Amino acid sequence: MIYIVIPVFNRWQFTKACVQNLLGQSYKDFKIVIVDDGSTDGTSEKLTVEFPEVKVLQGDGSLWWTGGINKGISYALENGATHVLSLNNDTLPTADYLEQLVLASKKKPNALIGSTGIDAETKEINFCGERIQWLTDSMLVLKDSLDEKDEKGLLEVTHFPGRGLLIPIAVFEAIGLFDKEHFPHYMADYDFTFRARKAGFAIYCCLEARLGTYPEASGANQLMAQKSLKNYKEHLFGMKGAANLKYYYTYVFRHCPLYLLPISATIGTLKRLTSYWVKPKHS
Repeated sequence: MIYIVIPVFNRWQFTKACVQNLLGQSYKDFKIVIVDDGSTDGTSEKLTVEFPEVKVLQGDGSLWWTGGINKGISYALENGATHVLSLNNDTLPTADYLEQLVLASKKKPNALIGSTGIDAETKEINFCGERIQWLTDSMLVLKDSLDEKDEKGLLEVTHFPGRGLLIPIAVFEAIGLFDKEHFPHYMADYDFTFRARKAGFAIYCCLEARLGTYPEASGANQLMAQKSLKNYKEHLFGMKGAANLKYYYTYVFRHCPLYLLPISATIGTLKRLTSYWVKPKHS
């Protein structure tokens, strides 16, 4: 039994489309849990009317991503889940999405299985996992080495985002939930998967499990798209800032090998200080 946990705050149209695609899955043995963290657009009420089969848990606006996902996971574990799928509402699962995740999980029973991101409009792959390069504080982006004949199977990775991650309950039993105290919004998923890998759980991306995405919909990318000193400050120190230095230092000191820590942290800091102005605006 898979419990699909989706933290949401407003953006009803994204949530509606995501749930509709989930209810049309070829694999049927799952339940949907949506954690609504104080939406003001009627999300909870609309879910109750349009999708009564969906379980809605309420937040008060203070959960953010990590608190929301943990609330949903706790409910799932209390109600007999064998696996939890963490998912974002701005995603569109293909019709065989869950089926492909389950097939991959049967091949690698104790592993965490991630999803392949595809552009919701063009259907081209835009993400299929990464491998960390601590020395240069960079990622080996696996999609860059793919060609069409290789777009099947499992790619082993060092970490994975929470957007479409199938997690066996054994992982929670071994390492606990996502770390809300140190990573209330961003980086909790990377931290969680690094901790899982250290505990002996492999992590893979399933190339057949396709998840439509809207890259520009994230709060971090919106900050990057509207460049200003105010947004730069939010980028480095705010809850929605993907380069938040406080969270970055906790993450790198926790997971980087000690002998690489000085150079990795230095390069990582410089990248976060400059990337906001270097990266182009989204069109």
